[in-house]
Order: sequence, then C-alpha cells, then structure tokens
Amino acid sequence: MNTKREDIKLPQALLSLRPGAQWSCYGDNYEDMVWHENDILPPTKEEVEVEIERLRDEWDYNEYQRLRAKKYPSFAEQFDLLYHGGYDAWKESIDEIKNKYPKPE
Repeated sequence: MNTKREDIKLPQALLSLRPGAQWSCYGDNYEDMVWHENDILPPTKEEVEVEIERLRDEWDYNEYQRLRAKKYPSFAEQFDLLYHGGYDAWKESIDEIKNKYPKPE
C-alpha cells in the first residue's frame, strides 16, 4: 500500500494498465522499463503518465478512508460498545467519525 501520493510511479501504473504482464524497472522513468512480453504490447509513455495521474487522483479522493480508519475503534472496542451501549451508541460513535471525515461528492 502506498503511504504517500508521490509513491505512485511507473510500477504501479504498469500493474494497473497491464495486470499480469512481465516487465522490469530499473528506475522511475519510462525509459527505465524493460518489457518481457511478446504477446502483450507495453503501454505508451503517455498512457503511463495518464495512469499515474489517475492513480494519484484516486489516492487523493480516498484520503477520507485513511483518516477514518485511523480513528475507528478496534473491533473489540466496537463490540464492547454494542454490548454495553446498544446499537444507537455504536452508530453514534461511528457517525461522529464519518461526519468529521466525509466522503467527497
């Protein structure tokens, strides 16, 4: 899993564009890629650049999920809250986090 937006580079784009294809990267530039497939065409440099940007946009969009995940109580704590406080108390605690970190429109 990527920890930063800028970690999304050539390898992630290749995995996304040509799943299962065989290739090697000796750096982060398109020219650093060696394609090992005969029956699958490599993506163009432009396709890779567009895919990197798309993956970075997706990463940005999903920031709310990463923020929420850090704040949600553990499952054990959630089950304890359900047992002692009931569904409404549990839902209130979860809704508080969801409201603090809303899903983008």
